[in-house]
Amino acid sequence: MTQGLYRVEYNRQLIPGVWELCLSGDTAAVTAPGQFCNIRLEGFFLRRPLSICDWDAQSLTLIYKVVGRGTAALSAVEPGQDLDLLCGLGNGFDVSKCGRRTLVIGGGAGTPPMYGLAKALLAAGKAPAAILGFNKKEEIFCEEKFRALGIPTTVATVDGSCGVKGFVTDALPADYDYFCACGPLPMLRAVYDAAPTSGLLSFEERMGCGFGACMGCSCRTKYGHKRICKDGPVLEKEEIIW
Repeated sequence: MTQGLYRVEYNRQLIPGVWELCLSGDTAAVTAPGQFCNIRLEGFFLRRPLSICDWDAQSLTLIYKVVGRGTAALSAVEPGQDLDLLCGLGNGFDVSKCGRRTLVIGGGAGTPPMYGLAKALLAAGKAPAAILGFNKKEEIFCEEKFRALGIPTTVATVDGSCGVKGFVTDALPADYDYFCACGPLPMLRAVYDAAPTSGLLSFEERMGCGFGACMGCSCRTKYGHKRICKDGPVLEKEEIIW
């Protein structure tokens, strides 16, 4: 984990309510897809945790949904501003555990970190495929980023306005040997129940500190209590208790 100031390179709206933020700064602590950063915003007591979509040696890309006052304030930051970040937080996806034909599943706001995972799987010589789930066509984002990687990408919408009609579980293929998923809790539970393979699931939880000190985001697993911010957000399918 590192703490420091990160410069806003751009902060742009992708679709109504969804923004892409690029920050330049120290990314040495980011070692795995699925990790997150905790952003301090002026006027707010608690930092805002956001998953990392992509990164390189000098920059981070975050894609976030405006859901409250904190993310609304974040959407107003402008290029050239500095933001105080705790960076490289959490236990991300372990690519070495993934199969060659890993299925990458993202639902709504859980989609961005799966892009970084798909890139990491390709870099490791694997052949991933992606399923992205949304409520309707107007809410779709990141689809073109996945397709640009050259991997099979399926979109599912609840109302059937684009791609497969239904949920991500209605688009599960027959030829995968592992899965990784991030999204709302009902989606994760549905994937857990439907997928015959082992896998990794990334959970969202309200956080206080973001690095394991306050114990506010602990959850019960088959191997004892774990902190979503420190031991997670990524947990193995076999340890999860619903």
